[in-house]
Amino acid sequence: MDFEAAGLLDGLDGHERAARVALLERLISEGFSEQELKAAVAEDRLALVPLERVLGGKYTAAEVEERSGVPASLVIRIRRLQGLPEPGAEERAFSDEDIAAAKSTRLFLDAGLDEDAIVTITRVLGEAMSRLAATTAAAFLEPGDSEDDVARRWAALAEKLVPALSPVLLATFKAHLREQVRRAVLSRAERESGRLAVEQEQAVCFVDLVGFTRLGGELEAQELGGVVGTFSELAADVAEGPVRLVKTIGDAAMLVSRAPGPLVEAALRLVDAAQEADLPATRAGVACGLTTFRAGDFYGHAVNLASRITGIARPGSVLCDQSAHDAAGEAFDWSFAGRHRLKGIGDAVPLYRARRLSDEPADARSRRRTADRPRRRAAS
Repeated sequence: MDFEAAGLLDGLDGHERAARVALLERLISEGFSEQELKAAVAEDRLALVPLERVLGGKYTAAEVEERSGVPASLVIRIRRLQGLPEPGAEERAFSDEDIAAAKSTRLFLDAGLDEDAIVTITRVLGEAMSRLAATTAAAFLEPGDSEDDVARRWAALAEKLVPALSPVLLATFKAHLREQVRRAVLSRAERESGRLAVEQEQAVCFVDLVGFTRLGGELEAQELGGVVGTFSELAADVAEGPVRLVKTIGDAAMLVSRAPGPLVEAALRLVDAAQEADLPATRAGVACGLTTFRAGDFYGHAVNLASRITGIARPGSVLCDQSAHDAAGEAFDWSFAGRHRLKGIGDAVPLYRARRLSDEPADARSRRRTADRPRRRAAS
């Protein structure tokens, strides 16, 4: 095949051209057609073609149904819920691992797990795996790579590392499930209904990096990613039982706990840790109340309130609503931060700034707290 005549070497010279030729020759020997190579070059993804074959599918949805007993319609629905494109009827988009996964789904259904539960689990799993795949792929790239370098390394790593990742994922899942079970409280009503309570009393905390949007215009993408990565690690570090890290969203972390005191302490630790790590200033908001738990996340008034409180907190501070303040009690040094009208919340909300206890005499702290309390008249 004449690669130059086919337009596969346009704009290349020197080492880059030689690497393209070596890759094309190998792909031709492995059975790729000229049409496939032209399409890959046009889409600037030639280096990824070998990896796609390593990870590629062998079966249609109908064939998955034949081998697993799971209806093809559910197989396709699960794929969509995982955030993947819907395959055509004759498209071989499914692998041996998909067959095994479908057989597991069949076992779940036979054991009594309803389809709605499988749908919810699948959606959460798809979101997590999408992030993991993107992070893993980025880690394989090295400075100065040619197309041939990328193709060889990524295909080799996929063949070796993808099977090795399975026990890592299983171990992580079991550890998290074990921790969930250890912390869980199972009421009689939940046992009788066969369902965990959707509504839960929780203390909710958001911690975010101040001025992150402005920072995005000042730092290189890689440096900005380093800031976010460090912040995420610090958030995970402070999430010790009974505090749980729910998620990180770019410049913010969400934590929850049924015990407000440990959550306030975790917020203070995260604010201090970010400062010690020379990150941009952080701030935190904490609120207590009824939340709705769904698909691993929390929703409701307390969540919205904690988010709004965070948005008005000063850099380096941890602001709490009245409920968090009252529940955490004497474990912290409090100062009244005024009443604030928060978007979408309604009445003005009294807020309190939490600090660690100082060496100030207890009677002096008591007098200051009394002076800081909002007067009844201010509430009218």
